[in-house]
Amino acid sequence: MSARGAVPFGQALRFWLKLGFISFGGPAGQIAVMHRELVEQRRWISERRFLHALNYCMLLPGPEAQQLATYIGWLMHRSWGGIVAGALFVLPSLLLLIGLSWVYVVYGQVGWVAGLLYGIKPAVAAIVLQAVWRIGGRVLRSPRRAPWLWALAIGSFVAIALLKLPFPLVVLSALALGWLGGRVAPAQFLPAGGHGRAAADGSQHPPALIDDDTPTPQHARFTRPRLLRVLFAGAALWLLPMGVLLAWQGLQGTLPTMGLFFSKAALLTFGGAYAVLPYVYQGAVVQHGWLSGPQMIDGLALGETTPGPLIMVVAFVGFLGGWHTGVLGPEARFLGAALAACVVTWFTFLPSFIFILAGGPLVERTHGQLGFTAPLTAITAAVVGVIASLGLFFLVHIAWPVPGGPVDVAALLIAALAALALLRFKLGVIAVIAACALLGVLLKTTGLAG
Repeated sequence: MSARGAVPFGQALRFWLKLGFISFGGPAGQIAVMHRELVEQRRWISERRFLHALNYCMLLPGPEAQQLATYIGWLMHRSWGGIVAGALFVLPSLLLLIGLSWVYVVYGQVGWVAGLLYGIKPAVAAIVLQAVWRIGGRVLRSPRRAPWLWALAIGSFVAIALLKLPFPLVVLSALALGWLGGRVAPAQFLPAGGHGRAAADGSQHPPALIDDDTPTPQHARFTRPRLLRVLFAGAALWLLPMGVLLAWQGLQGTLPTMGLFFSKAALLTFGGAYAVLPYVYQGAVVQHGWLSGPQMIDGLALGETTPGPLIMVVAFVGFLGGWHTGVLGPEARFLGAALAACVVTWFTFLPSFIFILAGGPLVERTHGQLGFTAPLTAITAAVVGVIASLGLFFLVHIAWPVPGGPVDVAALLIAALAALALLRFKLGVIAVIAACALLGVLLKTTGLAG
C-alpha cells in the first residue's frame, strides 16, 4: 500500500493539530505520545519504520520529536505534509508562550504557575518512565538475546547520569559500536518490530498502513534534482527574511542579531534543549543582555508548562528581548516583542525542516539494510539509557527540590499516581498532565506541598 493517500490529509492535519496541544513531557514524553498514537493505536506506521525515522532524527541537531513528526508527515503526504506536521508541533507552544510572556512582563511574576509546575514536573517524570518502558521493551529484547544492546543502554545511562559525558559523544560512540557490532554479531542488531508483532501487553498489532515491507512512495525516493530544490528553497527561506531584517535595521539591529544568533544555536542543539541552554544563556543574557539570568530561569519554567519542544523557551527569550529593546517603538511594545518571538522561532526551526526534507529520501533507501540499521539500532539502545537518565534526573529533583533538604513526599506521590495511571490504566497523557497540574495547584494553595 502506498503511504501517500492512505490517510486523508484532513484526518492527518487534525491529528497533527491535536499533537501540538498534547505534546508535553519533553522529547521522551512527546516520542512516547507519537509512538502510542501512530504505532499502537492508529497503525499509520510500523514499529520498525517509526524507530528507523527516530534514529535519523536523533543524529540531527534540533528537537528530535518535532523532526520525527515532520518526517512521518512528509512520508505520508509529501513535503506539505511534513511542513504541516512540523509547524503544528510548534505553533500552539509559540502562541501560548507569547501570551504567557506578556503576562510575565506586565505583572512581573509567575506565582500562579508554581502550583501547575509542582504538579506537572512529577507527571513529566512518569511520562519519561513510560517512554523507557515502551521503547526499551521493544528495542532491547532480552539480555540473553541482545547483550550488546543492553550494554549500550546501561553504558549510556552511566555516561550521562554519572560521568556527565556530552550527549553527542554518547551518540557517536553508540554509532561506532553499532557499526562494529553489525559485523561481529549482526543477529543482535536486527531492528525491533515487524509485521503483526506482539505489543507490550501481549496483544497482536494489525499491519500498519506504512508497514515494514511497504515500498517507499515515489515522492520519498532520492533524486539529485529534488535534493537541490530543497536546498535552494531552504537557503531562500533563510536569506530572504534575513535580507529584509538587515535592510530594515542594519547589521547591529536587534532582530537580525537574533536571527543570526539563533541560527547558530539551531545547529548546536545536539542532545536536546538542555544541552544548548548554556549557549543560549551566555549569548542572550551575558553577551546581548536581552534578559536577566533570573528571567531566563522563569522562561524555562514557563516552557515546561506549555506543549511543544522545550527549546521553545527561545520564544520567551525573543519576546523579552523585543520588549526591552522596543523593536517597534514604545507605543507598539507588545507587537514588537511578539514579532521578535516569531523571528527567533523561524530561525531556530527552519534548519530542522531542511534536514528532514533533504535527508529523508536518503534514509528511506536504507530501511532494512543491516549495514545502516545496525548503527542506528545501537543508537536507539543508547537513547533508552539516555531517557532513563533523564527520568532519574527528574525524580531526584522533584524528590529533593532543595539539595540536601527533606524529601518532598507529596511530589513523589504525584509521580507514582501518574505512573500508575499511564502504565497500569493506560490513561491518556493530556488527562494525566491536567489531573496532576490541578492536584499541584490544590496542594500549593492549601500549603500541603513541600
